[in-house]
Amino acid sequence: MTKSELIARLATANPHLYQRDIERIVTTIFDEITEALANGDRVELRGFGAFSVKQRGARVGRNPRTGDAVSVSEKFIPYFKTGKQLREKLNS
Repeated sequence: MTKSELIARLATANPHLYQRDIERIVTTIFDEITEALANGDRVELRGFGAFSVKQRGARVGRNPRTGDAVSVSEKFIPYFKTGKQLREKLNS
């Protein structure tokens, strides 16, 4: 599901709200999650899951085409762990 599909589905389920307002709400939620992760915080949505940031250390990688060694600097990656209710719903 894309962001626009999510907005359309929410607009259908909530006909009393304008689509532009729903779009603003969804965008604000995503922006707040992104900002929290950029600050190194953890975002937990009970029953759904938790977003956090993990650090990958620097390492030496290989160029798959040439086989040459390439240094890869450390980086931070987003990580999502599903909540218990979501896992149960997916596996029932």
